[in-house]
Amino acid sequence: MTDATSQIKEQITAHDVVLFMKGTKAMPQCGFSSRVAGVLNYMGVDFADVNVLADEGIRQGIKDFSDWPTIPQLYVKGEFVGGCDIITEMTLSGELDALFEQNGVTYDKDAADKIREANG
Repeated sequence: MTDATSQIKEQITAHDVVLFMKGTKAMPQCGFSSRVAGVLNYMGVDFADVNVLADEGIRQGIKDFSDWPTIPQLYVKGEFVGGCDIITEMTLSGELDALFEQNGVTYDKDAADKIREANG
């Protein structure tokens, strides 16, 4: 197991929700990372952010770990959920709400509904 792999496993085990992203949740460094972090922030989800730009080993390691080629990547309870397009679709369909509910992740249901209303 590489050092990056052990760091990734440590992050997704220590936190219920982890977003591997370019930048931080307070200052995203790409539009796709910004969109996913924005959704999670707006919905009031407590999530850990991992800035892949700060560590090339993590940046490549997360792609290898998930077998997914792009960043951002969202993990809930240690399971890979998807990237920006998947999270956007899941938010609009209500699947993300269901995933959070199934995993005991606290979020603001009214905020999630407002996202859907605004994009309906």
